[in-house]
Amino acid sequence: MSVSIEPDSSMSSFSILLAEDNPVNQKVATRILKHLGYQADVVANGQQVIQAIADKSYSLILMDVQMPEMDGLAATRYIRQQESISNLKPIVIVAITANATDGDQTMCFEAGMDDYISKPIQIDRLKDILHRYEFL
Repeated sequence: MSVSIEPDSSMSSFSILLAEDNPVNQKVATRILKHLGYQADVVANGQQVIQAIADKSYSLILMDVQMPEMDGLAATRYIRQQESISNLKPIVIVAITANATDGDQTMCFEAGMDDYISKPIQIDRLKDILHRYEFL
């Protein structure tokens, strides 16, 4: 399933992919993004992330850690491996997870994720993350 929300014209070159398997969490996250002036394409698992980035260039991926078929950690490792092999500019990958322990954060960073946000998503934290990576 892919959901697009019309972007603020100033943000149109900053493309976001939301990888989240829970439909309620998808709606909440896309509404928060819309409120902040961003659009997002939505996929439900790591396999769909791999396909989506093959079809379109994304500035940032909000990656749920626990998803069916291929979780966010495996998808991130695959993406980082492909970027390394092909000498591509790395996509910013931000972990989204309900598990907020130091061990979980370490696991995300070791997989190659750039940042980390816990569920439920706090609007101010997401805004800070998006602004941090928007101009890379």
